[in-house]
Amino acid sequence: MPGKFVRKGKKVPVSPAEGFSARASRPPLVRMIRIHELLSAGKYPNCSELGRDFEVSTKTIQRDFEFMRDQLVLPIEYDAVRHGYFYARAVAQFPMVTVTQGELVALLVAQKAVEQYRGTSFEKPLHAAFAKLVSSLGDEANVSLHELSEAVSFRSAGVPQAQIAVFELLAEAVMSSRTVEFAYLSLRADRPERRTVEPYHLACISNQWYLIANDPGRKGLRTFALTRIADAKNAGRTFRRPADFSAAKMLSGSFSAFEAGKTERLRIRFDAFAARLVAERQWHKSQKMRSLPGGGLELTMQVGIAPDLESWILGWGTHAEVLEPSSLRGTIAKAAQEMAGRYA
Repeated sequence: MPGKFVRKGKKVPVSPAEGFSARASRPPLVRMIRIHELLSAGKYPNCSELGRDFEVSTKTIQRDFEFMRDQLVLPIEYDAVRHGYFYARAVAQFPMVTVTQGELVALLVAQKAVEQYRGTSFEKPLHAAFAKLVSSLGDEANVSLHELSEAVSFRSAGVPQAQIAVFELLAEAVMSSRTVEFAYLSLRADRPERRTVEPYHLACISNQWYLIANDPGRKGLRTFALTRIADAKNAGRTFRRPADFSAAKMLSGSFSAFEAGKTERLRIRFDAFAARLVAERQWHKSQKMRSLPGGGLELTMQVGIAPDLESWILGWGTHAEVLEPSSLRGTIAKAAQEMAGRYA
């Protein structure tokens, strides 16, 4: 006796689309289209027969029927006398999910994101997940996706080949709550130092991967750039991540990847040239901009003062001037003087 259908959530409206040809790379959709054909022809198919035909379990076929009824809103009912399913009313064609052009762009971004992890343990499951996403699209949408791919490209850093082994080890350590040991070359160090840490979180910030971990040797959370990690290995111990840990909360006041502890009011004056570029982006959620006479701009943020912020400011060269805090103004001035001294 087949299981009863249970409706879960709201009906999902779909639009019909014609001209879809079955493909071996889309087995769930292929099965459902075949089920639709049998139902339309009044054949009263059942789970046992279809399971044998498709060489899958009866539970798999049952889920296909449930999806067709609950998500595609098809009028499928079960006839206990004929021991099979039927359409309670005529169905002109199999409904295909339609997507907007914006949704196609989102799918394209997802496809390009998958390519960043080629060669890692994430490649296979990511490809499988993307294949499931596009399996519900008709031929017309897939043609549009191909055309869009020819017209739009995405260039992103991804994970350098040299980092893949480190990335995989750290990802596994984060998921299994295992301590790791590695050599780390910090920005201000002359040589690498051995660190044994409890990895809490992997974050991709500005196309750069970072590990957020508890460092017992330094009694607190630290952020490590994967590019400066070497000789990483499992330390053989497990740990318990604090229930109140939140990477988002930890980095809420950070300009980029560095946790600064406390935030300060930052004011920077940009000249007319830089103002155009600064105004085009969201640099921090707290930012406020004010236009200045002559085309300049004043940027204000409540942010932690850290090396990545200092590097960003120095990158603007003579086009930017720190107004406050005074301590940061002094740091930038000193760096500028040292740079000028090298060219004297």
